[in-house]
This record gives sequence, structure tokens and C-alpha cells, in this order.
Amino acid sequence: RPMSYDLMVFAPEAAPAERAAFLDWYEQQTGWDEDDAGDDPAVATPALQAFYAELAAEFPAAQPEGGESGTDYMIGPSLIYMSFLDWDKIDEAHGAVFRLAAKHELGFFDVSSDLAETWLPDRKGGLRIAHSD
Repeated sequence: RPMSYDLMVFAPEAAPAERAAFLDWYEQQTGWDEDDAGDDPAVATPALQAFYAELAAEFPAAQPEGGESGTDYMIGPSLIYMSFLDWDKIDEAHGAVFRLAAKHELGFFDVSSDLAETWLPDRKGGLRIAHSD
């Protein structure tokens, strides 16, 4: 199995709506090397910062010496990429990320799903599926 369970939230206004263009944008946004990946929420939009504050309280950031537990956060101006290392908590993690993405009107991309679904805010406090393969 992979090393982590990965999810991403993003500022919906920053990402292309069309599937192929979105995947290209995703590749560009996440094409960092390990040294480039930032973990400072101050670089992100206010909605992403609020999302991070709530999620990190539930799923603390992994410590460098922490081994196989915690969550790795990679934060850019318009997205937060999360790698959950605790496999026994992935259902809780998925639920929390989905719920908080809806609350903060962020897009949600299920990176680890075989379908790679993308969800967008429905402007009614929830998320609607935007595209899947």
C-alpha cells in the first residue's frame, strides 16, 4: 500500500473548472520537490488558513522525527495538500477534510481515490461533485 493517504483542498476560484485543465493545474501546483514544499499557512488564502487551523487541531502536523504518524501538510497560496500517515484514521481524516472544505467553501480533490473525484462548493454550505474519471 502507499505510504500515505493523500487529499487536497483548494481555492475554487484559482483552479480551472474543466477536468483536463484541472489535472494539468494540479500537476503544476504539486510539482514541488521536498525542499520547496512549504508548511506555512500564512502564504495561503484566508479560507485555506481557517481550514488549516481547524484541521490541524484534529490532525496535527507530523514531526520530522515522528516516523509513521501525524499529517504532512504542503501549503501553497491556493491549496493545501495533506498526506495522512495514520492508516487507522483515514476514514476520519476524509470525513473531516470533506466537512471543513464545505464549511470554508473550498474545493476538495480526493488524490488517493481511484476515481480522483473533485468536489466544489455548492454555495449552500455543502459540496457537489465537479468531475471524476
